[in-house]
Amino acid sequence: MVSVSNHAAFAAFALIVVSAVVLAQPATRRATNLATLLAYPGFFHGRPIVIVGKVGIDKDQLRVSDDNGSIHLIFKGTAPDGLDEVRGEFWDIGRMKPDDIRLSTYDLRATFKMDPEAPWPRPGDVTAIIATAVAPAVMPAQPSIRAIALNPSRYLDQKVAITGQFSGRNLLGEMPDAPGKSRYDFVLRSADAAIWIINMRPRMKDANGKDLELGLDARIDTGRWLALRGTVQQGRGLLWLDAEAGSLSLARPPTETTTADEPIRVPAGPPPEVIFSAPTADETDVSMTTTVRIQFSRDIDPATLKGRIRVGYLQSQSVERGEPVTPTADFTFQYAGANRVLDLRFAKPLERFRTLKVDLLDGILGTDGQALKPWTLAFALGGA
Repeated sequence: MVSVSNHAAFAAFALIVVSAVVLAQPATRRATNLATLLAYPGFFHGRPIVIVGKVGIDKDQLRVSDDNGSIHLIFKGTAPDGLDEVRGEFWDIGRMKPDDIRLSTYDLRATFKMDPEAPWPRPGDVTAIIATAVAPAVMPAQPSIRAIALNPSRYLDQKVAITGQFSGRNLLGEMPDAPGKSRYDFVLRSADAAIWIINMRPRMKDANGKDLELGLDARIDTGRWLALRGTVQQGRGLLWLDAEAGSLSLARPPTETTTADEPIRVPAGPPPEVIFSAPTADETDVSMTTTVRIQFSRDIDPATLKGRIRVGYLQSQSVERGEPVTPTADFTFQYAGANRVLDLRFAKPLERFRTLKVDLLDGILGTDGQALKPWTLAFALGGA
């Protein structure tokens, strides 16, 4: 028999794999709540979200709050009185770099109450929602996955009936973690929200009365719509439904609708440029065993470096020497994102008393898509 802990470990592994795929795509909005947001800031960082809470001033800072806590809200408009629905993007400042272009329009000291000269905050220390819209929250007439995700305290410990699309063991990466409560935990999703289902094997009768069991690890089954009943529970920032035996059935999609978000407008940053090289431009008597180190002003997309670095000796020097073919300078390269450094290492010692030329060609991009201007380095080698 497979233990619950093993299934929880598998679900966590599946989350890591799926998250890598999902994060490579444009982020989709998540309907969530403060308990989940505060428990898993890394999962939500940089994602569009929608939450429900009361907006007000606390210690000279605009915040959105509920029974589980509060979070800093950055919003240029006026929030309505009462319970509000807040749409925006969640930022964990500790997961950003000091020169992140998204921070360039903010006074860090005034906006985030942090000293830009002090050590940079750790992940989770300074968080905020950059709101695009704050409007009065509309309480749904009937429970739904989205309503539960946005208003967990309203449904906690209550029995509800919901409809959602099967997502197996978090196969689409909608949830930040798994509850690990039962052998058959799975996720149901609807609109921009999702919830875990526990103590329910995904087995039922199909339209013809035949037994049908959905695969917890089979993406082919993630299009199925299901209906079931259960009791809403919460723990570790997660929400789940403790399912009622015998209540699971196939269902039709609900008519639930969501509103499109206004994107966060990020100003275009300056294009990356080379700020340092070793050897330096036009340096002479450079060692034949040198490596070339190039540092950039901004983060570079490593995938755009391949095929866009050209290294060679001057052909004119070969002509002067009467050589029919200019020798090659075979090299490998490695880019270190932590310090934005590109290292070129040569397969063998370089040719003595020659000029070596390094070209960074058109098409190298920063991580924000800004193009590096083509750049050239030339230096003269010595005799040793």
